[in-house]
Amino acid sequence: MKTMTAPTTTTVGTSTAHPLDRLTGEEIELNRAIIVDAGHVSEQTLFALVSLVEPDKREVIAGATDLDRRVRSLIIDRDTGEQAELLVSLTERKVLFARVLDVAAEGQAPITMTEYEEAEQMIRNDATWRAAVEARGITDVETVRICALSAGCFDIPGEAGRRLVRGSSFIQSDPQDNAWAHPLEGLVAYLDLNTGEVVEVVDTDVVPVPQERFDYHLDSWLPEPRTTQKPIEITQPEGASFTLNGDVLDWEKWQVRLGFDPVEGLVLHQISFDDEGERRPIVYRASVAEMVVPYGDPSPVRFWQNYFDAGEYSMGKNTNSLELGCDCLGEIHYSDAVLADDQGHAHTITNAICIHEEDAGILFKHTDEFTGAVDVRRNRRLVISFFITVGNYDYGFYWYLYLDGTIELECKATGIVYTAAYGDEEQRQRWSSPLGDEGLGMPFHQHMFCARLDMQVDGSANAVDEQEAVRVPFGDDNPYGNAFTRKLTRLTAEGGRTANGETGRVWHIVNPEKNNRHGFPVGYELRVPDEPTMMAAEGSSISKRAGFGSKHMWLTHFDADERFPSGTYPNQNPGAGTITQWVEQQRPVDGDDIVVWASFAMTHFPRPEDWPIMPVDKLGFTMKPYGFFDRNPALDVPRPKSGHCGTETGRSCECD
Repeated sequence: MKTMTAPTTTTVGTSTAHPLDRLTGEEIELNRAIIVDAGHVSEQTLFALVSLVEPDKREVIAGATDLDRRVRSLIIDRDTGEQAELLVSLTERKVLFARVLDVAAEGQAPITMTEYEEAEQMIRNDATWRAAVEARGITDVETVRICALSAGCFDIPGEAGRRLVRGSSFIQSDPQDNAWAHPLEGLVAYLDLNTGEVVEVVDTDVVPVPQERFDYHLDSWLPEPRTTQKPIEITQPEGASFTLNGDVLDWEKWQVRLGFDPVEGLVLHQISFDDEGERRPIVYRASVAEMVVPYGDPSPVRFWQNYFDAGEYSMGKNTNSLELGCDCLGEIHYSDAVLADDQGHAHTITNAICIHEEDAGILFKHTDEFTGAVDVRRNRRLVISFFITVGNYDYGFYWYLYLDGTIELECKATGIVYTAAYGDEEQRQRWSSPLGDEGLGMPFHQHMFCARLDMQVDGSANAVDEQEAVRVPFGDDNPYGNAFTRKLTRLTAEGGRTANGETGRVWHIVNPEKNNRHGFPVGYELRVPDEPTMMAAEGSSISKRAGFGSKHMWLTHFDADERFPSGTYPNQNPGAGTITQWVEQQRPVDGDDIVVWASFAMTHFPRPEDWPIMPVDKLGFTMKPYGFFDRNPALDVPRPKSGHCGTETGRSCECD
């Protein structure tokens, strides 16, 4: 195993080699200085978001350079509670635009790490909350750990316009104790982050705190480690097959430009494939634009639990620093992420992005009965990934590029399942997966993701055909009943569609202006698993705010301002500016500039095996070339070479 050091970028001050180059530390500091000089910053100002404003994609595609370098910042004045959005030109070194958010209508800025860390002590200082804790027999409030969780939006009187979190509590008896094993049930504090005031304490029935320890991270608690594993060494003696020049990553016939956003985390720009010397675009921009975890327990202390990890917590800012040998194996290249901290200064997350290639099994294989030839080729894939931790859960996002032109996104969900304590066994059985005999339970919930795919299949004029398998009934044209065919339906209106496993429903993203040699439009096929959509009732708060979860695929006309399917600022947003409203515009999507949104989910009824730490569960989607190429694009992949199989007979190596 070894790692390579990321090259330095070419960005200096206000000029970049490419308009999509990531913001540098110098640019982030310059942005802050411009905002300070313009009088927008006090000692109580928090920088919730600082993001590159990506230039008009038509100009980028046309190869324009020296475009105005712009940054959008969202700041919070904790003295007044005012939140403002500012647009800064680094090129002109001035604030171009500033406006105050209407937080009641538009939503709040995401929760900052500063606020999250301070919330625990703010709640501990509240006399009503302390009295409720002591009534439960807890004498040392310092052992109570409080998770400041996003509040949602439920039309609760007095909450409109206030910057709120709702604090759930757990007991940590010592620094090594796994607090998630000891929920302090029936107690939630509603906290105003600006004033530090606990505006309400929800205090329901007192339930005994589960006492059994599950300190999975301690060697003293764990069983004796098994001794059966032999080392696995992954080596590439001649080095990796990819190159990274600035943000541009080249591997085999693929090229992609790396980006990193404080909300989305890893962004892939300008994904293209070299087809016999012609570089053909496929996706202009790809990212995980939102994810939400809605819970299904209607209890007074849990009905509000639904967390937008992107829009409310900023996935990019919660990115892990990865470690060689632990998170990544092989010939690894790491790339740092430079983001703004809560004070607007540049902050580097080392080893934020992991890049490597790995064997992916058989690419193709055939033993021909007529010629006697045996052909086999091994597949491999380029892996571009990052990992986040938000509260109790951890998520890894892995983008895979394959030799045959396949694009895949895999999310790996792990971490610790959220827990609750139930005094009523019937309720525990109904709303959670029980653990042990002390009332501990793991409430049912969903993990719902939405990837934004700004398509560019051989150009900007794209459309979507829905393909389904169709049974043909008995008849004159099907006398033996074996026939089946397919149906292709052009989607001519903005909207959402659900997957259908019974008909194998998939979506072909095509360019109707360009045909392959076989006479039909070049395209890519999107496959999204037919899993349950949003389980919350239609008309509920979460169904309005996370409407993207009601469908598996959404189709919209491109709009640079429509980046996030639950709105630009989902925190305490009542459901304004979401994808369900965008599609009501009914803009052109047939042979136009379109965005496809892949919505995929896991409905989680936790298993005992998910406790005390959850083995990785995987979910995601796949895009495969469908008529994009005239033939198999991997025919030139060489025969596998291995010291464990020979070719003395003249036959191809059959190792697998």
